[in-house]
Amino acid sequence: MLFALLLMLSGALQAADTPPQAKYPAYPSETPAKFVPATGSFDYVQRDVMIPMRDGVKLHTVILIPKGAQHAGILLTRTPYDAKALTTHTMSGHLGPMLQGYDNATDVIVEDGYIRVVQDVRGKYGSEGDYVMNRPVHGPLNPTPVDDATDTYDTIDWLVKNIPESNGKVGTLGISYDGFEPLMALVNPHPALKVSVPMNPMVDGWMGDDWFHNGAFRQQNLSYIYEQTASRDNSIKWWTNYHDEYDQFMHYGSAGALAHAYGMEQLGFWNKMLAHPAYDGFWSEQAVDKLLAAQPLKVPVMLVHSLWDQEDSYGALAVYRAIKPKDTSGNMVRLVMGPWHHGQEIDEGSSLGAVRFGSDTARYFREYILRPYLAQYLKDGAPRADLAAVTAYQTGSNQWQRLDRWPLACAAGCPARSRALYLEAGNKLGFTAPAAGNDYDEYVSDPAHPVPYRARPIQPMGYDVGQTWSQWLVDDQREASGRTDVLSYVSDVLTAPLKISGAPEVNLVASTSGSDSDWVVKLIDVYPDQVAGEPEMGGYQLAVGMDIFRGRYREGFTQGKPIAADQPLPYRFALPAANHVFLPGHRIMVQVQSSWFPLYDRNPQTFVPNIFLAKPADYVKATQRVYHAPAQASFIALPVID
Repeated sequence: MLFALLLMLSGALQAADTPPQAKYPAYPSETPAKFVPATGSFDYVQRDVMIPMRDGVKLHTVILIPKGAQHAGILLTRTPYDAKALTTHTMSGHLGPMLQGYDNATDVIVEDGYIRVVQDVRGKYGSEGDYVMNRPVHGPLNPTPVDDATDTYDTIDWLVKNIPESNGKVGTLGISYDGFEPLMALVNPHPALKVSVPMNPMVDGWMGDDWFHNGAFRQQNLSYIYEQTASRDNSIKWWTNYHDEYDQFMHYGSAGALAHAYGMEQLGFWNKMLAHPAYDGFWSEQAVDKLLAAQPLKVPVMLVHSLWDQEDSYGALAVYRAIKPKDTSGNMVRLVMGPWHHGQEIDEGSSLGAVRFGSDTARYFREYILRPYLAQYLKDGAPRADLAAVTAYQTGSNQWQRLDRWPLACAAGCPARSRALYLEAGNKLGFTAPAAGNDYDEYVSDPAHPVPYRARPIQPMGYDVGQTWSQWLVDDQREASGRTDVLSYVSDVLTAPLKISGAPEVNLVASTSGSDSDWVVKLIDVYPDQVAGEPEMGGYQLAVGMDIFRGRYREGFTQGKPIAADQPLPYRFALPAANHVFLPGHRIMVQVQSSWFPLYDRNPQTFVPNIFLAKPADYVKATQRVYHAPAQASFIALPVID
């Protein structure tokens, strides 16, 4: 019996080793068992490899080597967005068309002859292992011995030992989630890592990047969370029965109810978000700026920030504040700020929406900033890049500036001190503190009719052809200024330029008849009623900085608390950084409102422990008052410079 069993097993093994026979040998398949593409005319060599990590998991990696390359530097990007897709935008025998698109600074990569490496992070697309959104480093939030820092280390170690065409020097760069990865590479970095360029990085998802802003949930990201975590290859797609996302989110009510209708309790990251609506240890312990503040600074870093970043307006400057004090030589940390949307620095940059800059600012960045910077560290014998500590584009005047620091003005500790721009009676703005007049202005905030964050119908978040998601931060704010539930305060016409360089800070004194409330504040450049040469800009209300604050966190972000009804209370928070000139003939406007929908979830205006789980009966109207009395002055601290 045993002999017969062994004989059967032996036969099965032999059958497994035998190539399958054609079912119809007289009519053979026209597909060969293995096709070998003819790539002799290509100007690059492609290698698809599985690189082993220290725990045995293998990560899919695409390596593109310029044909004939010798002693070339390596540019590495790690991504959750499909390494194969990011390296084959257009199938071509030329490397340029292959790379042209996200996430490649193609002109710099191709013209400077770098070896391009793009890798799927663990658990996504071709890589083995388990996926965790922005996987925290090993520690209380990650009990495993591996994280994005160790995976980057192991990847670099393999690359320099297995690519003979390289000079052993590696740089890492990327945008957004791909920009989070170069920051993680700074944790116990590999000796071959010579430079890091995080662009528009995800850094702190609660404070002001993708998931929340000052406690208010960015609910239009539900579709991203759904597609990113429901499958390894993002093949499970978000769906909708609505043309206008305003209608879709109103139909379901709370963000939690919408997620439940889509079955999102099956998704680990969504469950973590539901469990951590406040800024507890789950968020603060994985905030990358805090992580890097505790690390030695060993690798030169260029942080790239977009002044109209509609997704990650917080991250780059938070990291700059964290690591710049460690730069005792002044040579380790560079900051670049351009007039772009999220990721526009690798695209065309002569305009953003209706705003024109007069030149391709993104090309300037790549040619005169990124190219020499990478070459200094990755090309043998390259000269030192002649870069300022901070290279900042000044909007309004439309010019690049070389600065020795950032910011130039703030409440304390900067070359210039911020100036208070006061909200005044009669819907005026001015630099003189109120001495008399009406105590407050008021409006009714109705969750049944929230203020749209842009003109309807509202498109979903995304970059597909025809979508304008990337432009919403420069939308004309006249759409909101005509509503009765939005307060608008306007200055006199400026007779001289007013320059700001820093983060405007909101100091709002306000009350609500409810027990919770959101406050949205916008700093706006109002163009003259007619603009010669650009008639479409006549009267345009261009947002210079806008953000939201969830009132329950006015006493601290770690725990939400009810707001005392009808009591004037201070609310303080920063708007995104600006480097802007309000030109003569323009006016300054400040708008205040209590919803920004459907980008952010509606505040029910009744305090509930977790707004994700708010019920329809919790959503109530509230009377909102904004104060401008002498002892209760509301103002914006503007970082004005001479």
